[in-house]
Amino acid sequence: MASSYSVTSLPTAGAAEIAQVRVTGRDLVAAPADLAACRASIRVGSKTFHAASLLLPRRIRGSALALYAFCREADDAIDRSSEPQRALEELQRRLDRAYRGDPLDNPADRALAAVVAQFEIPQTLPAALLEGFAWDATARDYHDLSSVRAYGVRVAGTVGVMMSLLMGVRSTAALARAADLGVAMQLSNIARDVGEDARMGRLYLPRDWMREAGLDPVAWLRAPHFSPQLGAVIDRLLAEARMLYQRAAAGVDELPVECRPAIHAARLMYAAIGDEVSRRGGDSVSSRAVVSARRKLFLLAEALIAATRRTGNAAHPVLPEAHYLLDAITRHDRARGVSGDPLAGETLFTRELSRVLGVFERLERA
Repeated sequence: MASSYSVTSLPTAGAAEIAQVRVTGRDLVAAPADLAACRASIRVGSKTFHAASLLLPRRIRGSALALYAFCREADDAIDRSSEPQRALEELQRRLDRAYRGDPLDNPADRALAAVVAQFEIPQTLPAALLEGFAWDATARDYHDLSSVRAYGVRVAGTVGVMMSLLMGVRSTAALARAADLGVAMQLSNIARDVGEDARMGRLYLPRDWMREAGLDPVAWLRAPHFSPQLGAVIDRLLAEARMLYQRAAAGVDELPVECRPAIHAARLMYAAIGDEVSRRGGDSVSSRAVVSARRKLFLLAEALIAATRRTGNAAHPVLPEAHYLLDAITRHDRARGVSGDPLAGETLFTRELSRVLGVFERLERA
């Protein structure tokens, strides 16, 4: 059965970021005021993401901000609740309403309802993200690499896959690489934040790896400290991330051309975080790795060059932990007759470089 919605641009300021969506006979509108509210909340609460969003083409920027605004609200709601499971259930009810076209009466929910309808985002994806937030709040144990990757799939792989859907890309091979990139970025975050997480009672390193290195995870979490053994575990995790970054690079070729510089930039920036942790011998307990502004500028130039080249073969296996997300998209698309239709972008890399550098100047000041 073909998808039963239609999309028309609204003739208002910022029309490229606004769409009217008809779902089963009802009109859902990502109203200018709702998008402005989402943008304002992110500008205040997530300055880095807001600045980074300026790397995205205008045609999907507003939709990305709307998705992130809801996700930010959800993360805060679960993190601040004394009953994370109850908070998760309430957020799942909000998702249900958004997917029925009857969103809660607030800007983030109304904008979310329009975006998921316009871009045919199956509910499994944002629901998985909410589940990952709940795992954070309950200080879940991660016994092996698979359980760490399952966490990464939920809190970051889902974001990579949803961003690909916003860009009009729906092939399984491309979405698998988007999930790889999200998981790789989360592994870099984990490696960078070992000490910070431990001080909050959280441990995301595979516990079986720690035991193999002669470390008792429970005892270590009571008194976090750096040692060569811990450094070896962190380096092992970064090796996994590097493998996934390599796989993800090929998937960027499947994106619309005007989206590639931003995604390559994200890939290279997060990989550089891991490189900095490695340079410090894996010590992310006594200090936190930071990528210098000068290094970021070089990486941005590298991202623009990478966007002009083919970067390899995208035909790698899907991460086992990501299969259920991609299967949900396949079932959804078959049932609704949906197919990808990425829009070709204008290849103006000189202009892109100028714009990208300006964005990262903002990032440095954020």
